[in-house]
Amino acid sequence: MFSVRGIKFKYFAMIMAVICIIAGVYLTFFSNAGYAKTTGTILSIVEEPGVTSDDDSDYVVTVGYDVDGTHYESTLDTYSPNYKEGKTVDVLYDPKDPSVAHGQSRGMGIYALVVGVGILVISALSGIRTRSALEKIEKQRGAAGAKGASSASSSAAGAGQTAGAEGSAAGTGTAQASGAKGSAAGGKSSSSAAAPLAVSDEGEERKLYFLTDTGTPKYGHRIEDRNRRVLYEAKMTKFSLLGPHSFDFIDHEHGTTTPHLVGHEEETDWGNSLLLDNHYTFDFDGKDIWKYLKENGIGVRTERVEGTIMPRYRVSRGDREIAVIECSSYYVHEEDADQHSVASKMPVPGFYRIRTRQENLETVFVTAVAFARSGALNDEGGTYGKILRDKIQDSFGKE
Repeated sequence: MFSVRGIKFKYFAMIMAVICIIAGVYLTFFSNAGYAKTTGTILSIVEEPGVTSDDDSDYVVTVGYDVDGTHYESTLDTYSPNYKEGKTVDVLYDPKDPSVAHGQSRGMGIYALVVGVGILVISALSGIRTRSALEKIEKQRGAAGAKGASSASSSAAGAGQTAGAEGSAAGTGTAQASGAKGSAAGGKSSSSAAAPLAVSDEGEERKLYFLTDTGTPKYGHRIEDRNRRVLYEAKMTKFSLLGPHSFDFIDHEHGTTTPHLVGHEEETDWGNSLLLDNHYTFDFDGKDIWKYLKENGIGVRTERVEGTIMPRYRVSRGDREIAVIECSSYYVHEEDADQHSVASKMPVPGFYRIRTRQENLETVFVTAVAFARSGALNDEGGTYGKILRDKIQDSFGKE
């Protein structure tokens, strides 16, 4: 069965809000058209059990009323906790058939209007908050770029003064060029909240462990080394029901903290279809995470770990492989897996073993977060559909 969930919920909520408003307007102003109104007396209120034990009780309200000297008794199609036996209430009836009575539906209509307008207001405020947060992130990165440009200008100017008048002029020119370059970089950074991923130097290969916090709606992620020392982590600083969550991405090795907005997970599910691929994604600083990775030159080739059902992701930047991410169980550290021989064979999205030579873990971390939060199996946000289509295409190509 086809289904959609995730950040699209806000669009679903807005559609429901419009439906509530339309229903509220109809119930409040138009549902009573063509009916006449009189005053009736509640004769009895009978409580009837629901269809199942979990259902609320139903109430049958019987009223008596007079129309043109004729007395009628009828059950109402509405109920209110304010109804009491002997109390007078407004009764609507069809002039062509006064024996059928209806209760006033205005209260339900007003309730639907309030709910619909409330959802629209919350959605609007969420959108305003998201734009404000994105602008704040852009300003922070722009300020960081300007600060870097200022530092470069000061260094260049100092070197020019030491070299003498000619060196000073050259140094000033270098400083101005550096400043202009830094300012341009800062300007570019501030034009989009989704800043480019850092290009890292490479060192010795490291084996690292990626873990996801579970059991809480404010779950984050972290990379640990063999000694369980946290090297890089994402902490949720603010949870949002409709808008993106606020995160701090903390690089403990280099002492930097970068704010990010991470959206709710989106899912487009085609049910049991094999060739129509399901799609899983989320927004990262206002941009689809898979598009963001591709714009940074990140490609991922998915394969299966030998002898297991666990996926392995080979992460490349350009034409160079920068990391291998293997899905693991909850027991991502080997010493923990040894103590849980059965459970350690079950793959769990969000728990990975990583091999990389990258000294700056930002790119590896963001890529791992993309798979951990989305549950996708390839760098298009898909599952098995793409893999099957590629195999079919390869088989026809060989023939």
